[in-house]
Amino acid sequence: MELKRSTGPLSRFRRLLVVSAAVLGLVSGSVTLAQAAEPADLHGPDPTEESVTAPRGPFEVDEESVSRLSVTGFGGGTIYYPTDTTDVLFSAVSISPGYTGTQDSIAWLGPRLASQGFVVFTIDTNSTSDQPDSRARQLQASLDYLTNDSSVKDLIDPARLGVMGHSMGGGGSLKAALDNPALKAVVPLAPWHTTKDFSGVGAPTLVIGAQNDTVAPVSRHSKPFYESLPDDPGKAYLELAGASHFAPNRDNTTIAKFSTSWLKRFLDDDTRYDQFLCPPPEGDPAISDYQSTCPY
Repeated sequence: MELKRSTGPLSRFRRLLVVSAAVLGLVSGSVTLAQAAEPADLHGPDPTEESVTAPRGPFEVDEESVSRLSVTGFGGGTIYYPTDTTDVLFSAVSISPGYTGTQDSIAWLGPRLASQGFVVFTIDTNSTSDQPDSRARQLQASLDYLTNDSSVKDLIDPARLGVMGHSMGGGGSLKAALDNPALKAVVPLAPWHTTKDFSGVGAPTLVIGAQNDTVAPVSRHSKPFYESLPDDPGKAYLELAGASHFAPNRDNTTIAKFSTSWLKRFLDDDTRYDQFLCPPPEGDPAISDYQSTCPY
């Protein structure tokens, strides 16, 4: 884990404390370097059930429209980002819509996730009929734009990037992770792909399926995807009870809670969010199935 994540007097003071604590720990044997470094990477207050299920998190959010005419490799979109940029770098995630969908179908995720402390890019694809592998390439192109050319590039830690997507966009997120081992987290939503083996994915992946999905039935898509993923460094399968394929197109507290927790845990290395992922939730009427390699 890098200690130099941000600049400014407060950051330098934090790093001095981190290094001092690490040195003392090496002497006393009571503190590891990882434990000492962790506080410098935390974004926001200690999470609670109320904070991860709230419609908005602790960060104020602004947004910027990106025209398809100003980019290459994807169809533009909207960037949502925290406005409190003092002394911190944020992880970033790009999200692809599904077949025939536009960014409007996933727009609710933008401000909801960004308010938890992420830069979020909800993208349009080149064509609404683009297949999953094309969407994978477009997700990567959008991340390249975010980190190299966007107006918010200086807010982003380029070492902490993830992808999400709905339907064919979800299948695209899996393919993107297969193609780019540098990605740190993946969250496919009711994913669809003709490929069923994603054993080569190295990023922690949360597959969210829908119990009553007739477009991408979980028995032929979400579950085989999950089962093919390696146990290490971590995976989970969450099934939305009674939900259809289009559940991710509407504001959904369960999707938001677990997506936020997964991204916080694996993009930000924030172990405070383990409590929402491990042990698996029990007795939640919104969840019909939950499996994972807990503990991570």
